[in-house]
Amino acid sequence: MTLKLETALSDRIANTALGWFGTPYRHQHSRKGVGADCLGLVRGVWEEVYGRPAPDPGPYSADWAETAGGDPLIDAARLWCREELDRGPRRGDLLLFRLRPRLAAKHCAIAIDGRRFIHAYQGHAVMISHLDMHWRRRLAGVFEFPER
Repeated sequence: MTLKLETALSDRIANTALGWFGTPYRHQHSRKGVGADCLGLVRGVWEEVYGRPAPDPGPYSADWAETAGGDPLIDAARLWCREELDRGPRRGDLLLFRLRPRLAAKHCAIAIDGRRFIHAYQGHAVMISHLDMHWRRRLAGVFEFPER
């Protein structure tokens, strides 16, 4: 893939995600302007960018990371995206976070650039946050979306 194609795709992903800004938080939803959780945001952006539904995770409870075992969000990201182990977040990357040490990754977002990301956060609408030390300590993985 050429740098020009990578930049075009990453811009499209980030710009599409920004179009969800202000969407109310709704657990297990993925409808721009109506409601989304963090995974719903990523799935909605995937569908807009690729023109097909993202893989269906099936139903999940608010405490699935505490009770399910394993690391299903990381496993799914590795299946569909390319893990970036040797660099920090770039525009359009999928970011996964562990909200508590030693538990499965439970939160996802899309990088706007190396310092900010957009995500649906419980109790808030889809919002932009800074990748400050609070979030950097929780960063569990950086993934690049596939070319197609």
